[in-house]
Amino acid sequence: MSVLMFDDIVKRLKADNEDVLKEHELDDKDVTFIKEDEEKSFLYEIVANKQNGIDVDKWDYFARDCHHLGIRNSFDHQCLLKFARVCEVNGRKHICFRDKEADNVYDMFRTRYTLHRQAYQHKITNIIENLTLNSALDEIFEQISSSTADSLKESRDILNKIVRRKLPKFVGEARLTEKNKSKVVDLDHGMKDKNPIEYVYFYSKRKPNEASPIKDYQLSSFLPKRFNEELVRVYYKRTDEKKEEEKKKMEEAEKCFQIWCDSKFGLH
Repeated sequence: MSVLMFDDIVKRLKADNEDVLKEHELDDKDVTFIKEDEEKSFLYEIVANKQNGIDVDKWDYFARDCHHLGIRNSFDHQCLLKFARVCEVNGRKHICFRDKEADNVYDMFRTRYTLHRQAYQHKITNIIENLTLNSALDEIFEQISSSTADSLKESRDILNKIVRRKLPKFVGEARLTEKNKSKVVDLDHGMKDKNPIEYVYFYSKRKPNEASPIKDYQLSSFLPKRFNEELVRVYYKRTDEKKEEEKKKMEEAEKCFQIWCDSKFGLH
């Protein structure tokens, strides 16, 4: 869709001025490159890699978020860069990596999973996101909080609960089985239920110009058999009741959730 939009923009500009590209020191080759030049296909894997998800955009936010959140990042992007090279695979040029870096590549995908599990889709993060969606966009947070308008009272109350951490209580969480299709939270290594390593090309020391998917025997036997999981999470919305009454209801909710898990999934 974006390519069609770009073509339409160029077409309209040329209709108004045939020399519009020349005036900006551009030509049709530049137009082709913007859309995707097959001869330089590897360049499109640097920032947003649709082939396997290994790109500098991820490396940037991995380093930033792991640092600020105190989450260990075992992925070494500097080492991976040293062993990156362009190879032609099936008639197309790709960014490939040395075979001995396969475990390091897996660490990258594992880091992504860990960040989603412990931060981006953390149980408290989900609560705040849902509450925020029920109130307003982030950029008008301050305006609503400081407003005295009656029409914004409900939104103001929700935002105040977020600030004061008066959030819904987390009742429980269950990992769903393959048989049950109900789900709330998806966690994976970047390619849903697929093993992302299978979409990465590696070269060897003996054949640096020939790349192919890594062989199973070259990977650690500790790698998971499944690369995604689905979670269902239940929350109890707080009320203005006394603490003892609310605690009792919370315990009842937890008990009901355990019974539901046992009957539905056989999980705890």
